[in-house]
Amino acid sequence: MIPGAGTSPGAGSRADHRDRDAGAATVLAAVLILGLLVVLGFGLALGSAVLTRHRAEGAADLAALAAAAHAPGGERSACIRARQVVAAAHADVLNCALTGLDARVEVTAPTPALPGMVTSQVSARARAGPVAR
Repeated sequence: MIPGAGTSPGAGSRADHRDRDAGAATVLAAVLILGLLVVLGFGLALGSAVLTRHRAEGAADLAALAAAAHAPGGERSACIRARQVVAAAHADVLNCALTGLDARVEVTAPTPALPGMVTSQVSARARAGPVAR
């Protein structure tokens, strides 16, 4: 019998083509999964920064209210109380000032470090005191 007799033209080339494509889907799937992991990592970092920002804002608000409540005792007393409130929120006071009965507090909080990511600080400010009429 003659090799290739009785087969359609190009049948051998289809088999050769399949051999060359072996593993192409695996490489494509690996690249797509890697891309999804990068997007997931970016989303986690962004979400972490947003949550830390909200935590810092809440700490600043509560600290300003605590400082304003202790304003009659003076700036030292008010700022000590503000620092206690901020410490409970795992943040740091950058600035605490009392002007009359108005308390102004500035707070920073570190963003949680994800593996391979650089940590950073977010800050927030708040003011509390009586409303002028």
